[in-house]
Amino acid sequence: MGWLFLKVLLVGVSFSGFLYPLVDFCFSGKARGQKPNFVIILADDIGWGDLGANWAETKDTTNLDKMASEGMRFVDFHAAASTCSPSRASLLTGRLGLRNGVTHNFAVTSVGGLPLNETTLAEVLQQAGYVTGMIGFDYYFGIPYSHDMGCTDTPGYNHPPCPACPQGDGPSRNLQRDCYTDVALPLYENLNIVEQPVNLSSLAQKYAEKATQFIQQASTSGRPFLLYVGLAHMHVPLPVTQLPAAPWGRRLYGAGLREMDGLVGQIKDKVDRTAKENTFLWFTGDNGPWAQKCELAGSVGPFTGLWQTRQGGSPAKQTTWEGGHRVPALAYWPGRVPVNVTSTALLSVLDIFPTVVALAQASLPQGRRFDGVDVSEVLFGRSQPGHRVLFHPNSGAAGEFGALQTVRLERYKAFYITGGARACDGSTGPEMQHKFPLIFNLEDDIAEAMPLERGGTEYRAVLPKVRKVLADILQDIANDSISRADYTLDPSVTPCCNPYHIACRCQAT
Repeated sequence: MGWLFLKVLLVGVSFSGFLYPLVDFCFSGKARGQKPNFVIILADDIGWGDLGANWAETKDTTNLDKMASEGMRFVDFHAAASTCSPSRASLLTGRLGLRNGVTHNFAVTSVGGLPLNETTLAEVLQQAGYVTGMIGFDYYFGIPYSHDMGCTDTPGYNHPPCPACPQGDGPSRNLQRDCYTDVALPLYENLNIVEQPVNLSSLAQKYAEKATQFIQQASTSGRPFLLYVGLAHMHVPLPVTQLPAAPWGRRLYGAGLREMDGLVGQIKDKVDRTAKENTFLWFTGDNGPWAQKCELAGSVGPFTGLWQTRQGGSPAKQTTWEGGHRVPALAYWPGRVPVNVTSTALLSVLDIFPTVVALAQASLPQGRRFDGVDVSEVLFGRSQPGHRVLFHPNSGAAGEFGALQTVRLERYKAFYITGGARACDGSTGPEMQHKFPLIFNLEDDIAEAMPLERGGTEYRAVLPKVRKVLADILQDIANDSISRADYTLDPSVTPCCNPYHIACRCQAT
């Protein structure tokens, strides 16, 4: 029962936290060092420009910038989707949403999740002798979905709710606080709710304690380990320990970014103290920033999607413009990954699954096809190109969910459907179908401002190649073993809340 519940929970929406088995770490196992350990950190809603090593204007990621100088930084690295649930499902399976069934976000009342017949990275590594911090579900620690979901004052709240609320007749009327940092989400440990509402200001430290405890215990056990940490820090409401003097501005986002960076630093420090030479640490994001949130959203850096902004709407999260899925990414493994290297290889979150499986000397599951590839040669500095082709599925703003509406072919990017998500000014860009796709040369136009002239020599040379690779992938998917996710909604699964509690105080009548 617990295994089923937590596997459904894993990508039910944008969950935060991490999973690891509740086992006796002191039993004898294979000698440490025979197989590498893996720590995968996925940051929610972080922008490419939020990493100081990527974008000089950013000064809030001291630990991540240090990691970049000590390892490899990827500047053409992409999420597998531009929203939370499908991005995470693809990380866990190495497969696009059209294969694993998760094509768009689940709602807070969804009863489904990642299809049970999909095989996750953690399940493969468990069979290879690993202690895993993901599926297995002997143990879970985290919240079940994003900070702004569930029983909050107003779903979609941008930050810990500071505005005053009408006084009710319940116990909450006597509460005198300058700012509330609680949201009415449950914090799970196994199947037990250990805290509800969750105090966002203390969540980072709890995650740090659980993560470092796991690394220490797993290292002591002598067995290799996999730890997956899903951070929701840059997703609104922003969980900052100390609010800056001007909370409604970039200073609040910067404070949250520094806190997330500090949490990553604590995890890296623990790795360095316990299993430095034999642990591969991979940091990346799940999608681009949520531009609708204005000053509380991250930076896309130079990937401004100018063609779309002229039509209206945002070209960031929930779109297939570069700002929606090009994310910061770092690889750190002393002695194996070269230091202070910037890679321009075209890579994807999809590659994490097959790469980790190969490095763990395990085997890919049979009877299914994968969209990621083993990129260990890139990681070790022996190869540069990465993918020749990537497909960017719609998962938010325009077109059919999961449709492969955008094709990346080397330096070219072709849009068959365009559209903008809701922008800070409230506008949304209209969906446009393109029988002859808009094609951009990203090498010359990273801002996606001006498509190639239709009918021009360069356009006519690229178009047949784009059509062929798209036809090939659609045929491959049609011949594959495809899963179907259950997106059924059931109001009864909405978490209960106390209308007199401060986190739900505006609902009191």
